[in-house]
Amino acid sequence: MDCIDALNSAAQARSHDVFRAPHVGCSSPLSWSRMLVRQVANVFDLMEYFERRRRPATLAEISDDLDWPRSSTFNLVGTIVEKGYLYEPRPRGGYYPTPRWLALAQSIAEAEPLPDEVQAAVAEIAEKTGETTAVSAVTGVHAMFLLVIESRHSVRYHARVGDRVPLYASSAGRAILAQLTPAARQALYRKMDFAPFSETTPTNADVIERELAEAEVRGFHQSASEYTPDLAGVSLPLVVGARNLSVVVAGPTSRCLERRPATAAIMIEALGRHGLGTDKPKRGQKG
Repeated sequence: MDCIDALNSAAQARSHDVFRAPHVGCSSPLSWSRMLVRQVANVFDLMEYFERRRRPATLAEISDDLDWPRSSTFNLVGTIVEKGYLYEPRPRGGYYPTPRWLALAQSIAEAEPLPDEVQAAVAEIAEKTGETTAVSAVTGVHAMFLLVIESRHSVRYHARVGDRVPLYASSAGRAILAQLTPAARQALYRKMDFAPFSETTPTNADVIERELAEAEVRGFHQSASEYTPDLAGVSLPLVVGARNLSVVVAGPTSRCLERRPATAAIMIEALGRHGLGTDKPKRGQKG
């Protein structure tokens, strides 16, 4: 029985305490949710479902677990099977992603990888601070994590590659903003709605500019519960070629808030050791 026959037949018949960022809404006049193409979003929801499940799933299980109509599930899975990205490890035993996803991701990553020295520096920072450490890049009005090493603490900041945080409401984002010219920053500010996620969230461009000026004097960017409750962060700008990146260390305020200066010192030392610079944050370095 081939895959489509199997589809027709089937159609008939978290344990640790973690700090997760809230779901990222849009910080721009045009809501991302209005731009969402549901069928495309469902493909990624399905992949994340398999990442959590870690075993094959039948059409019925996918439909029930994701609360999708059976007909939509049948059509989506059938299309992905035909494209070679899902298969049946055992006949009628359910579907699972093929290695084609891995090959595709590796090919994409190899085209613009993070240099070895960046990965080595991040690993050193994560080891010495004991906290979740990440590298982020700008995407629209958000900072997106490109590389994440999670803390081994049971109570920690839980982050994954691909997670996004607002540029204005995170030290990771402001460390990127600091690398842009004033004109480039103002263009981004006009796209942000400055939603107040907490009492400490910066709520306008003037506040952000003051934060950037203070970070320039302080020598590092910092945050405290601006976007994610009870989370403290420290960030530094990270310039790799023409890319405006940032490196951030974040963890629960109970453990990390008072340690931010010491954390920044560890980060600066590690970046310098790997040839990534130890200059203080400076505004307007790039256009």
